[in-house]
Amino acid sequence: MLSTLSITNYALIDSLEVDFDKGFTVITGETGAGKSILLGGLSLVLGKRADLSSLRVKDEKCIIEGIFKIDTYGLQNFFEENDLDYDVNTVIRREILPSGKSRAFINDTPVTLDVLTKLGENLIDIHSQHQTMQLTENDFQLKLVDALANNQKRLAEYRKDLKTYRKAEKELQSLIDVQSTANKEQDYNSFLLEELEKAPLKVGVIEELEEEYEQLNNVELIMEQLSKGDQLFNDEQIGVLSLTTEMRQSLSKLVDFGSNYKELYQRVQSVFIELDDISSELQRLQEGVEADPKMLEEVNGKLQLLYNLLKKHNVSEISELITIKNDLADKVFETAHLDEKISLKTRELLDMESVLEGQSVVLRKKRNAIIPKLKSQLEADLALLGMPSASFEIVLNAIDTFTTTGMDELSFLFTANRGGSYGELKKVASGGELSRIMLVIKAILAKYEKLPTIMFDEIDTGVSGEISNRMADIMKDMSADLQVFSITHLPQVASKGSNHFKVFKTEGAERTMTNMKKLTTDERVVELAHMLGGKDLSDSALAHARQLLSPSLKV
Repeated sequence: MLSTLSITNYALIDSLEVDFDKGFTVITGETGAGKSILLGGLSLVLGKRADLSSLRVKDEKCIIEGIFKIDTYGLQNFFEENDLDYDVNTVIRREILPSGKSRAFINDTPVTLDVLTKLGENLIDIHSQHQTMQLTENDFQLKLVDALANNQKRLAEYRKDLKTYRKAEKELQSLIDVQSTANKEQDYNSFLLEELEKAPLKVGVIEELEEEYEQLNNVELIMEQLSKGDQLFNDEQIGVLSLTTEMRQSLSKLVDFGSNYKELYQRVQSVFIELDDISSELQRLQEGVEADPKMLEEVNGKLQLLYNLLKKHNVSEISELITIKNDLADKVFETAHLDEKISLKTRELLDMESVLEGQSVVLRKKRNAIIPKLKSQLEADLALLGMPSASFEIVLNAIDTFTTTGMDELSFLFTANRGGSYGELKKVASGGELSRIMLVIKAILAKYEKLPTIMFDEIDTGVSGEISNRMADIMKDMSADLQVFSITHLPQVASKGSNHFKVFKTEGAERTMTNMKKLTTDERVVELAHMLGGKDLSDSALAHARQLLSPSLKV
């Protein structure tokens, strides 16, 4: 419930702080006193967008703060999901800066207006003339039916499954869209993939082929130089091996004359072994070198293919071509298996549809079972509010699409006159009738749902006398289970409040200010007398005011 509201520098309000209690609170005041300003400030706390024109003093910030007691609201999950500190006495603050910027805080943590609005929907239900038009909306009408039918848990399960179904629908459509695009690209992707698969793609392949190409392209020069090297090694007269052999034999005769001769011999021996190995390698290479024009052409072809592929795909490394090939392979594979995926997802959706349809049938049965009771209760309650001939025609029709409320469409028709033609509420009900219908509906909902604080903004407009008295009784009865506010011009309603606040203006030398105060019993008598008889207080108006107030004083 709303326990405290403080407003600073907002419209005609300089500074205001008010504490509220549970039960039925009435707010009165002359037209133009500022009751709408109070509602506007409260709406800012609940997430309404701010307006720089709201600032009373333009170069000072406006601060509006509400303290809510929320221990019975079950909002712990909301606070966890939005990373907020939970407190049974939660403080919501809005600040409007002179720059025009607005800031919102929940328990001193900055939040977005979206988060604030969602929390506000769980804290206060401000009923205004605009909200009365909700009566004409199918979802609101179904909410009333479902409350009486105790369908809340079934609806929660249905909506959870519907969310999963909608996600699967999007996934299926995405697969179909991908298939549509992929089918157009499949032939081209397959061609590119086949072209890359035929190429000898491996890291370092270009370097290997370029080396092989140079060898094949210069085979005569290589053979000539290898032959010359072999001759230099193996000539009988001046060959390197012959001379080295002769040196080795000469030094071998000195090894016994000292370690220095022996070491020199061993070094020559090592040189001889290495030279002999080189000679053998020269001979082996000569045997393996031969002209091969066909192989040269083949190697050149591979190189040109790789050069062309690098240029075609606008890359510089073979590793990049390998990545492109793997990506193309994945695309071709995925496209080839999209039909199977689409088929599986379609079957999955059909199974989900079957579940949702079953849930919708259960919801419909429960709704149809409770509609006669709702019709009777609405008509009986409205009869007490001066509409004895009010009649509803409530029909539930099955539809073939899934909505957030099931597969039903509610026809909620009304006539205020016996024998009159039924029509849509917005077309056949007057403003006063709509207000009374909404009040009755809210009272019914309060018995079946845990509602937040309700604030009725002049819901009694267009009614008077005994009818307003009965409307006040309904609001007072509702306040046994929740905090109820009523902004009213009617003394019959004002007299039923457990608490009575008055909004009034004071005029200073330079400016007018709006204030609000809680009335004492004596002040309530005077206020009611003014509401009954105008500015001039007569003995009869005061007596009537005391009479109206006496039942509340006994409570």
